[in-house]
Amino acid sequence: MENEGVDKLIQQSHEAKTRAYCKYSKFRVGAALLCLDGTVYTGCNVENVSYGLTICAERTALVKAVSEGHRKFQAIAIASDLVNSPIVPCGACRQFLVEFGIDWDVYMSKPDGSYKKMTTGELLPLSFVPDTLDEERVSQSA
Repeated sequence: MENEGVDKLIQQSHEAKTRAYCKYSKFRVGAALLCLDGTVYTGCNVENVSYGLTICAERTALVKAVSEGHRKFQAIAIASDLVNSPIVPCGACRQFLVEFGIDWDVYMSKPDGSYKKMTTGELLPLSFVPDTLDEERVSQSA
């Protein structure tokens, strides 16, 4: 992905964070997901008073894309208001990302537009992926 495309995706993730519903934590997060065909879906975190029901920006963007028929992705950019370090996906989001492959890019940014790039597989090494279910297992006796 060229720098101009990365910068645009990061900008879209920062725009998405402005729509975050985070009245409890005040921690805004936005994501911009680039599908293989060039379509971009954005997402923001949506909190709930029952914190366990909160959905992260990354999963919001992925659910929107999947619900529209997309299954292959090039990259996702993530944004927050953290000044000194780039935002990183939580564990649940890392697992959600590798569901769709271990070799696509994650751009974790700061408000100034700087970022750290890793692949989904690098973010979740030794990940549990769909192919794991196809691995040989010991047989179970009745």
